[in-house]
Amino acid sequence: MENSSLNGKQNLDEKSIRKGRRKTKAPCDGCGLHLQLCICNQIPRLEIQTRVVLVIHAKELKRTTNSGQLALKALPNSLMKVRGQEKNTLDLSELLTDAYQSLLLFPSEDAIELTAEWVSQFRKPIQLFVPDGNWRQASKVNTRHPELADLPRVMIRTPNLAAEHLRAESSEYGRSTLEAVAKALGLIELVEGPKVEARLMELYQAKLQNTLKGRGSQKGDQ
Repeated sequence: MENSSLNGKQNLDEKSIRKGRRKTKAPCDGCGLHLQLCICNQIPRLEIQTRVVLVIHAKELKRTTNSGQLALKALPNSLMKVRGQEKNTLDLSELLTDAYQSLLLFPSEDAIELTAEWVSQFRKPIQLFVPDGNWRQASKVNTRHPELADLPRVMIRTPNLAAEHLRAESSEYGRSTLEAVAKALGLIELVEGPKVEARLMELYQAKLQNTLKGRGSQKGDQ
């Protein structure tokens, strides 16, 4: 199932990348889980003002534990831009329009804590750029895309106290992309924020629990 925000070239790029080796055999193209554990019917459709721009590393597209793409499937007003492709240099300048107040979700030393009070100062809808990949890949968005250099950087300072994760977290503030988007939208969307956050976290929990089930099944088959 292709994301409707992708142009034709990106669709072809994604299909070619998805041919790479995966740990999950024959995963669902929609949610990345084994077909018997598919959660596509649990993906909500959330109409919000905020536009999320997922800046995803090409190598992340084939990882079945990726959760950022699930967030996009739940958010019609969203985009995915793929970076890290050898023949294509990604330029995000065209997205920096006066229609939105653009922010970069990035935990740098100068990042501002994202709060509902801070967001309320803006009179335009928010466009949230979200790097997606492992830490090394995601951290390069901060330096590889000078067009984003002047954007306010924001971060979520709430510790992640969950006992289980899709991937090992190296920091108490570490969380999956879907979790981060859920938390951010819970603060940015001033009216529907709590509802949006809750629906996305339900989706994340479905992804997490079925991923853990799949890992148990794979161990049993070995």
